[in-house]
Amino acid sequence: MNKRKALNNVRNRRSARTRARIVGTAERPRLSVFRSNRYTYAQLIDDTKGKTLVSASLKDLGAKAVGKKSELAAQIGEVLARKAAEKNIVQAVFDRGAYKYHGRVKALADGARKGGLKF
Repeated sequence: MNKRKALNNVRNRRSARTRARIVGTAERPRLSVFRSNRYTYAQLIDDTKGKTLVSASLKDLGAKAVGKKSELAAQIGEVLARKAAEKNIVQAVFDRGAYKYHGRVKALADGARKGGLKF
């Protein structure tokens, strides 16, 4: 097995461990975080229907996207919370995926809390 497959396997196992305990509903959707080297994405997902209710990313910030990646992630969290409030979503279940609750992931969660989302 090459190094990339081994790394992907570890990441998938870590993600599966996290997801085994977390399920989103229409009243309390799952706040899923994905981060690439360049962008950070977040979405609120209703797992019972398999639908994304609200999503936000760096592209939603537009011209305001200036700063470090962690600062931008906090802004993305606030945008997500604002969009969720428009759809009457006030609570969520946080799904960090395969990532540690640290850095951009933590900043996004703090931004969502600051925007009024509870989890």
